[in-house]
Amino acid sequence: MTAARAAADILHRASGRRPRVGIVLGSGLGGIADRIAGSVAIPYTEIAGFPVPSVAGHAGRLVVGTLGGVEVACMQGRVHAYEGNGFDALKTAIRALKLAGCDTLVLTAAAGSLRTDVGPGRLMAISDHLNLLGANPLTGPNDEAFGDRFPSMTDAWDPQLRALLRDVAGTLGLDLAEGVYAAYPGPSFETPAEVRMMQRLGADAVGMSTVPECIVARHCGLRVAGCAVITNLGVGLGDGPVDHHQTLSAASAAASDLERLLVGFLERLHEKDGSRS
Repeated sequence: MTAARAAADILHRASGRRPRVGIVLGSGLGGIADRIAGSVAIPYTEIAGFPVPSVAGHAGRLVVGTLGGVEVACMQGRVHAYEGNGFDALKTAIRALKLAGCDTLVLTAAAGSLRTDVGPGRLMAISDHLNLLGANPLTGPNDEAFGDRFPSMTDAWDPQLRALLRDVAGTLGLDLAEGVYAAYPGPSFETPAEVRMMQRLGADAVGMSTVPECIVARHCGLRVAGCAVITNLGVGLGDGPVDHHQTLSAASAAASDLERLLVGFLERLHEKDGSRS
């Protein structure tokens, strides 16, 4: 099983560390991994079956160490459906984190806002999602070792973890929005008509990732929390064009707020673990 080999590769290189929380960093957010203490950086090419990103802003390495008092395995970069390589490597990566010891997955992403009251630079906790990719990573034979054929997506984005994000944001004075994330296929950006469609469907933000990882994570029993960094207003809602350079620039500018939120979130998880010991 490729995921088992990948988990073995991670644990071998991690020098005795046993990560509890997996983190996936989106476009322009990879610098957060630099805050991980005592870190070991493992190129994806050295982990069996791991994805190799082809998009700018995704370094393609796993950083294992301690953040906020918690042992973490941080994916510095991800792959997307539009890269055309299917979901096998994505499934391997998420399942390997589970087998390596993670019980929680924190997903981050750069996203466009579909609400004019939530502009660039804001953070948005993900409360639910719309899968508009036209594909599901669980399509094909089911691996019963990881989960049921028909996994429930009720509370896919864990309400307790989301409440913890809100509480930490309030303590830190961060203006954390909350909403539904729509996964759009890409790589072209949305048209104004598509933006209006997603608004009518109930989406609050749109991006080209994140949802497949959530689906795979829930299938194998990981709790999932997510936070989007709003980099722009959707096409037709603001002035000027939307492009990937703008996405990377705006995400990098907001990364410090996301870093504070993530560290505070992990510190609170660490405190909760201590209270149960």
